[in-house]
Amino acid sequence: MSRAIIFKSRWGWMALSETAKGIDALVLPKASRRAVLAELQPGSIELPEGQASPRLRKALTQLTDYLAGTRISFDLPLDLSRGTSFQRKVWRTLCDISHGQLRSYQWVALRVGGRQYARAVGNAVGANPMPILVPCHRIVAQDQSLGGFSGGLPTKRKLLTIEGTLAQLKRAKIGRCSSLPREDR
Repeated sequence: MSRAIIFKSRWGWMALSETAKGIDALVLPKASRRAVLAELQPGSIELPEGQASPRLRKALTQLTDYLAGTRISFDLPLDLSRGTSFQRKVWRTLCDISHGQLRSYQWVALRVGGRQYARAVGNAVGANPMPILVPCHRIVAQDQSLGGFSGGLPTKRKLLTIEGTLAQLKRAKIGRCSSLPREDR
């Protein structure tokens, strides 16, 4: 069973939830509190912000700092148990991508089993229940286009702008020089 807090961020309504093992979900910005509530795992218990656990409060502080551009990494226990073994492998690989770096679906696929897994990687990235904390926004298409994002491309652009990589991506496409590692080209 998950416990969750719903809060208003500078980007809109969001939520964080946890299990006994760690943070298990982050709901990306929505226009209303009700829309966020609909995204939470069925059976989640909503806590008033003042009754949030120390771990949820820490996650909220770190997320708020990240969105303000004053934090570049997260120090939180994560519960990845919602995913299949393949999805968990992909999500752990995403966690190895540092702030300010971009990688392709193919780059991830090479690390989880081989180039032929690129489409499956895309599906696993799209199923990530903790975007931002498990940084799926740092994954772009091989041709350096943005690819997809569960929170929508405007949100992905904002996240990449915070990290300074959206400008790199645009320069790379214009100049045909790659900001991605050589094995991604």
